[in-house]
Amino acid sequence: MKELLKRLTEAYGPSGREGPVRRLIQEEIEPYVDSMEVDALGNLIARKGSGDKRVMLAAHMDQIGLVVTEADKKGFLRVHNVGYLRRPYALGCLVRFENGLRGVVAREVERDDPADMSLGKLFVDIGASSREEALERVPIGDMAVLEPQWAELGNGCVAAGALDDRAGCAMLIQTLKELGPCPCQVVAAFTTQEEVGLRGAKAAGYQVDPALCLALDVTLTGDTPKAERLPIGLGKGIAIKVMDSSVICAPQLVAQLEQTAQQAGIAWQREVLTHGGTDAGAVHVSRAGVPSGALSIPCRYTHSACEVVSLADIQAGVDLLTAWLSQGQR
Repeated sequence: MKELLKRLTEAYGPSGREGPVRRLIQEEIEPYVDSMEVDALGNLIARKGSGDKRVMLAAHMDQIGLVVTEADKKGFLRVHNVGYLRRPYALGCLVRFENGLRGVVAREVERDDPADMSLGKLFVDIGASSREEALERVPIGDMAVLEPQWAELGNGCVAAGALDDRAGCAMLIQTLKELGPCPCQVVAAFTTQEEVGLRGAKAAGYQVDPALCLALDVTLTGDTPKAERLPIGLGKGIAIKVMDSSVICAPQLVAQLEQTAQQAGIAWQREVLTHGGTDAGAVHVSRAGVPSGALSIPCRYTHSACEVVSLADIQAGVDLLTAWLSQGQR
């Protein structure tokens, strides 16, 4: 699991440019699924089993990034966010473009308001000396991601970029590997463009037409100094979502997951998120409606270059998914 997660977080894949991470996932799951396809939006949809009921598990491949909008006459790139970027976290960070070029996120220095972190004040320094040189190396429209990092912390925690949602992708991949025969068809959807409006999930949900859907994503925690008042913490188990701003989870689905976790002795916690959303927000209103929910991996410092998760929480999610799928859904 740890090595898989490391490789996933190192793969390039901002919203709309998920090709490299999708290819990695395809290679990883091919021996464990019956079929795979890539749809028009770049979603990777894999099927396992042949039961009458289709259960969709969705984890998004994309990560936040920056897109080049212009360069000034001295060669500094002007950029716009792709997804919600926590700008103070980005300042001073290395970024990497798809062609491997690297740059540094910096800020205009002004005396009037040194705290101004608006995107108009940020730029990326790639070491160019003119506009022409900069745009020859990085054309307008190219995207950068925060430079991948990896560190193993204490108590089974790891720090890396793009854990939102490569941690969910790892949980789904590991579930496909560990899942034995089950009475339903499992449809694993590795979705695109979640960070810019759940776009891939809208198309995937319509195509799959599932009986049930679970989104696999990360969630905020309340276990750091002066954090939001959330009863979610690292190392306490997988979080079973009740609601967020995009979905009110199907009560019967929440109850089934909680009961399964209790019976199997799997560590879990309840999640109510007052803002933010997951792919379940798009899938649950697909076609005539899909009973949906989500399993969330507690994650500190989301949308930064160094997010932190617990490997034990991810494994708890795998254990819950395999137990829940194996027993069949009502």
